[in-house]
Amino acid sequence: MANYKKPRFKDAAFKRFLSVVLGTLLLVSLLVVSLGTNATPGSSGLDEGLSESVVNIQSFREKLNLPKENDFSIRLEKQNRLPPRNIDLYPRLAKDHITIVLYVHNRPQYLRVVVNSLSKVVGISETLLIVSHDGYFEEMNKIVEGIKFCRLKQIFAPYSPHVFTDSFPGVSSKDCQEKDDAGKKHCVGNPDQYGNHRSPNIVSLKHHWWWMMNTVWDGLKETRGHDGHILFIEEDHFIYPNANRNLQLLVSLKPNKCPDCYAANLAPCDVNLRGEGRNSLVAERMGNVGYAFNRTVWRKIHGKAKEFCFFDDYNWDITMWATVYPSFGSPVYTLRGPRTSAVHFGKCGLHQGQGKTNACIDNESVNVQVDDTDKVANIRPEWDVKVYQNQPGYKAGFKGWGGWGNNRDHRLCLNFAQMYH
Repeated sequence: MANYKKPRFKDAAFKRFLSVVLGTLLLVSLLVVSLGTNATPGSSGLDEGLSESVVNIQSFREKLNLPKENDFSIRLEKQNRLPPRNIDLYPRLAKDHITIVLYVHNRPQYLRVVVNSLSKVVGISETLLIVSHDGYFEEMNKIVEGIKFCRLKQIFAPYSPHVFTDSFPGVSSKDCQEKDDAGKKHCVGNPDQYGNHRSPNIVSLKHHWWWMMNTVWDGLKETRGHDGHILFIEEDHFIYPNANRNLQLLVSLKPNKCPDCYAANLAPCDVNLRGEGRNSLVAERMGNVGYAFNRTVWRKIHGKAKEFCFFDDYNWDITMWATVYPSFGSPVYTLRGPRTSAVHFGKCGLHQGQGKTNACIDNESVNVQVDDTDKVANIRPEWDVKVYQNQPGYKAGFKGWGGWGNNRDHRLCLNFAQMYH
């Protein structure tokens, strides 16, 4: 009996050992599948931990063949990873808060006006303000660092032409200028559809907007897990006190009042208008002043990276109107109120207005009338929606104003779309 039982004991032990091994392998396989399934851009929890501790962002970017960073751009990258300011003053954000992204260039006179208007917005202390800088300018930075009325995060475009003084994306000595013939001048670059070579100060507008969008939605720890609406404003947008409360109402009403609307806007698409003043909501073509959309819309925009990056126009908004939005296959409507909550006041063009001698705003003030009705929410849930169809403006078929013909700009733009994926 003893000789018979001993082999059976060994056999049973081996089976138990084999079952443990197989179970362990199965558990590891399930874990690998789970990691692969959950490690998507924008997901919270597991993805957030992985992206901080496992993913080597630097090697990832090297594979994308992004421009080699200099010491300055590396410092800006590190700055972008710092936590928001003023957390001690505003430890909690409102549950239904709408993050605000203010993108700026180098027009300090304008920025002071915008910051002052934001400080008077009802509920501003409940939200997060992200200021995205096109490069680094000391005066602009000082203005932003002085903000104390809400939680604040600053990010700086590390691949801005203003950060690279002697190489792409900035200007290098071998670059073609204006209408140079590359063959005769032995210079580098291919022109746009009108024969003009790239101007770094001009292309930076489109680069900054695209880098900012990809970074805010898919790169920042504070927002990459956020699925709701984010509001985008520029340094020459005056924001009314009721903007935040009106936008919260528009976002809550949009699914039922205008389910086909992609966004919500604080202002009419025609920047010269202040609204109709009637008792109805308005659905119209998406504007570029105070616009807000959610991650679902961002995914659609991100999916059109090639259309965006290869369209020969240095303006991000015209690019969207003329090629990206038409590629969605249906009209891109936005929902807004009948009275504006934001105003475009800029007179200076891009990268103008800096310095005391050529400031475009006298005494750094702007004459925007703010009535009592602009200080409180003035949108009513019971209102119907007036739809504007076939509005004038840039549409499919427009070839663009040029300024965006260089292959290097196309590649850099596409790389921005892949940085966090």
